[in-house]
Amino acid sequence: MVQCNVCFRHCDIAEGHTGACKARTCRDGVVVPANYGRVTSIALDPIEKKPLARFCPGSKILSAGSYGCNLFCPFCQNYDISRSDGKLFDDEIAPEQLAALALRYVDVGNIGIAYTYNEPSVGYEFVRDTARLVKKEGLKNVLVTNGTASREILEELIPYIDAMNIDIKSMSDKTYRDILGGNLDSVKDFITGSYRRCHVELTMLIVPGMNDSEEEMRELSTWIAGLDDSIPLHVTRFYPRYKMTDRGPTDVGLVYHLAEIAREKLRFVYTGNC
Repeated sequence: MVQCNVCFRHCDIAEGHTGACKARTCRDGVVVPANYGRVTSIALDPIEKKPLARFCPGSKILSAGSYGCNLFCPFCQNYDISRSDGKLFDDEIAPEQLAALALRYVDVGNIGIAYTYNEPSVGYEFVRDTARLVKKEGLKNVLVTNGTASREILEELIPYIDAMNIDIKSMSDKTYRDILGGNLDSVKDFITGSYRRCHVELTMLIVPGMNDSEEEMRELSTWIAGLDDSIPLHVTRFYPRYKMTDRGPTDVGLVYHLAEIAREKLRFVYTGNC
């Protein structure tokens, strides 16, 4: 058994097996990414779709993702790849190929690559290797993440990352632990270690009955303002998906109301999926 140090789980992985994320394996006594170069999704997107509202607005970015995630969100929109073991995805791409593809789309407005769709930190080596090449070409790198990677992994990636959107799914330790299979302190630590070193925007998906109270939004916005009140926050609407189809979409009026509460503390608050 070899311990993986990518996130708070510190999975002990046996030879030939994978950790909880299904994307890291033990090979010859060393923990390595099982998903290196296994790109499952790729698209040229508006930067605002990441979502990033205050980073290169109006531009496009090549979005690429692999498989695997270290959280177990029952409302995941991309569960077919985030919870995949990769057996259905055989195609591989080298960092040099993906960086070259990003360059190919510069003429139509592409500014770089966004590592997204699944949790990019569980395959951080591919992100690091690709981002290094992209940076050398003068393009941008964007990380769309759940923010549960360790500081060690953040230090591997941050020299090459220009912007992040980080999910903060709740201000409740219990919600993170019991519903998401996560760890709130690790997310806070990741945000704290990132916001002064690259452009950071945060997203909270408002799930009915989980994190939709005024009190939780006040707690979130107060915590963010304690770091920097200019950090943008995206307050987004939930739609039933995956294992959470026992409730309807978030009321649009509630999303707008919670955004107004956040604006009491924060300078830049945006609503999404409404």
